[in-house]
Amino acid sequence: MREKFRSREAAMPFIMLAVLIDMAAIGIIIPVLPALVGSFATSQADQAYWYGVAAVAFGAANFLAAPVLGALSDRYGRRPVLLLGFMGLGVSFFGTALSTTLWGLIAVRTLGGVMQANAAIANAYVADISAPEQRAKRFGLLGAMMGLGFIIGPVMGGLLGAVNLHLPFYVAGGLTLLNWLYGYFVLPESLPMSQRKPFSWRAANPASSLRKLAQLKGVGPLVGVVAFSGLAQFVLYTVWVLYNSFKFGWGPQENGWSLAVVGIVAVLVQGVLMGRLLKRFAPQKLAIMGLVSSVVAYTLWGAATEGWMMYAVIAINLLGGTVTASVQSMISSAADSKSQGQTMGAVSALSSLTAVVAPMLGAPLLGLVSHLPRGDWRMGAPFYFCAVLQLASLALAVMHLRRHRRARLHAA
Repeated sequence: MREKFRSREAAMPFIMLAVLIDMAAIGIIIPVLPALVGSFATSQADQAYWYGVAAVAFGAANFLAAPVLGALSDRYGRRPVLLLGFMGLGVSFFGTALSTTLWGLIAVRTLGGVMQANAAIANAYVADISAPEQRAKRFGLLGAMMGLGFIIGPVMGGLLGAVNLHLPFYVAGGLTLLNWLYGYFVLPESLPMSQRKPFSWRAANPASSLRKLAQLKGVGPLVGVVAFSGLAQFVLYTVWVLYNSFKFGWGPQENGWSLAVVGIVAVLVQGVLMGRLLKRFAPQKLAIMGLVSSVVAYTLWGAATEGWMMYAVIAINLLGGTVTASVQSMISSAADSKSQGQTMGAVSALSSLTAVVAPMLGAPLLGLVSHLPRGDWRMGAPFYFCAVLQLASLALAVMHLRRHRRARLHAA
């Protein structure tokens, strides 16, 4: 038994390295995918539209497939599902590099969305091999690896994309297949046969998680905060590269460096500042401060007339990086101990849904203003839309804070 425990413990370094490689591979393609889509388009508006279609295809496939892969990992174990995901991602990256038509590219991006559940399976793996008191620390280590991968990946993608648009996809595919080989020869199974569950399509249905949102009690306006702020965040992810390309003439290299700075700031906030800020401010106040900072940041990104201004806003929007963690903490505190899993599962499903909806809104909105001259403030329409979404989140967060105060007064 002791040897078996040590074998499972030894898998933690693999999972950390696997997640690092996985996120780096995904990050590599971000600065260059819009440009690759643009190679099939006839105008900037056409490029924005088809990039939105590709993003929706990826997000919808991921939304539908992730709970199925999770349920399959409960039935057959984590290892085979992780290996399947690595193999599928590798095929999708190589397929993207070899695509000669727009529809072929969208098809392989859809396959990539189906297979992109590796982070969730990795979290389940860590839960399998860790004692309860170790899980928070180890989930933090996984988060750090994700952040580090997202710093390394876009820089590599930008530098490789400046050489050839297809090169980053070949490198990403190679990294993913290397991960598969590493997993095949090194990774032990984490889920004992005694703890496996039969596969159920009902449990694997993402709509069932969304339906549970209507049954939640005690979270009130916070569900709206998650929806609006999540939608704003995913609209930002959708339009960032294309917006900077249209407005400032940035190529893959410039976009790669900007995304790396975003990753560095995220790691700084989550890994260093978050704990210190929570010692001084309650999560409710920190969420409101972060939402105010986000409203200002989105407005300034939209109004920027020079590329350096994008970096300046990234640097001053430190509090904006605290919103997600603060709101999740508030929701977790609002739910009773017996409904934590249901609550966080429903919030996760809602977040996945916003990732599907965001490209449907952000890409067409950018397409409407893509004909404007470089530097025109009106080209920032998607970011102004995000600012409005964050204003709605702010109003709901303030409403929740007031209700929370009234409840505390009545309890006293």
